[in-house]
Amino acid sequence: MARSRGRVAVLRDRDFARFFGGYATSLLGTSMSSLAVSFAVLDDGGTASDLGLVLAAGIVPQVLFMLGGGVIADRLGRRPVMLGADAARCGAQAALAGAVLAGRPALWVFILLAVARGTGDAVFTPALTGLTAELAPPDDLVNANALLTAARSAAAVAGPGLAGVLVALAGSGTVIALDAVSYGVSVLALASLRLPSARPVRAGHGAARPARAGHGAARPAPAGHAAARSYLGDLRDGWAEFRGRAWLVVTTVQFTLFNLLTWGPFLLLGPVLCRDYLGGAGAWGAVMACYGGGSVAGALLALGRRPRRPMVAATVATFGYGVPCALLALRGPLPVVAAGALVAGIGSALGGTFAAAAEQQQLPAGVLARVSAFQTVTAFAFGPLAFAAAGPVAAVLGAGTVLGFGAAWSTLSSAVVVALPAVRAVSAPPSRTPVPVSPRPPGEPGRPPP
Repeated sequence: MARSRGRVAVLRDRDFARFFGGYATSLLGTSMSSLAVSFAVLDDGGTASDLGLVLAAGIVPQVLFMLGGGVIADRLGRRPVMLGADAARCGAQAALAGAVLAGRPALWVFILLAVARGTGDAVFTPALTGLTAELAPPDDLVNANALLTAARSAAAVAGPGLAGVLVALAGSGTVIALDAVSYGVSVLALASLRLPSARPVRAGHGAARPARAGHGAARPAPAGHAAARSYLGDLRDGWAEFRGRAWLVVTTVQFTLFNLLTWGPFLLLGPVLCRDYLGGAGAWGAVMACYGGGSVAGALLALGRRPRRPMVAATVATFGYGVPCALLALRGPLPVVAAGALVAGIGSALGGTFAAAAEQQQLPAGVLARVSAFQTVTAFAFGPLAFAAAGPVAAVLGAGTVLGFGAAWSTLSSAVVVALPAVRAVSAPPSRTPVPVSPRPPGEPGRPPP
């Protein structure tokens, strides 16, 4: 029991607990809203092509603006940027909910508000990595990331089912309105955090991690330095930090090709094979539900773990990613394919948690948002190509052949990456013992300085 409490001890931290609650709420709202928006478009007479335009309108701003979002987050501070992003997403969803509840909005309304929401996503996502490192003590970074992963996975599992019931009872507009409320909850949670008032550390090589009470101090940048730097200079600094670490470049390339050759084809061709020989949409829903359930289980398994070689542990977890592809290619029965998806989900959560903690431990705090943006944009750059190409290639070679190749590639790439010295050399820093700090003077806002 004591060990279990230790694994979630980070939730006893006031700020992390508040942030986690707000973030988890917004994740559930977003997961519910995705289904509701789809039905709102289709119920208003929209076609599959119309829905594709709406979905693409939410993704394109993330590709275009995420690098800029990383620069802004490191320059202005993660919390202010995330507050602005959540406020914008709240406004966009509230406007869409109002339009849907009022009648039948035109397609351009869905597209415009999807662009606004996607732009908020592009700014919020890179800042998340940096804020997590600010809120959680270094020794609790694995647990903090595991809890965030568990929240994302749980929302992905629970959201669509809950949304389906609510859409049937109250309509799509009501569910979209609930998503707007969930962003409002996240805004309140972020606004209530008591973070140090100092500006974020600037992004030179070797910059120190921002101080948390009892975990060492970071000296602020010289006055005027931040103002003199250009956004392009900040972006170059982030790129230098990213490309200067071979283990980071290699694992990012691994996932870029994984999304192109394995996961994209799986998401596109999996439903096709489920329709062809497993019984249809219900079978695909069961497979993806098992994947989501595996992600929750993997995140819970990561709690309390602190692997000495975090990138080795993260890469070993990726060996499970190609399992459902291989089982579909072999036309395995539904229970076997679902079990394979469960394995992939567990590996996804474990690998993502360990890798995120390693990045937060190894990288200077002042560049975390920018490096995260480079990773995300690079890893998902070929996603649209995967969706566009997998269908025509499968028409020529067969869906089973495409998925079989994806499974083989996933396994081979994991074996190569885990054998690389640069990946094996990444080690967790020694555990730190918290140092007592003086209480905050009466009336002083924010956290006490170390």
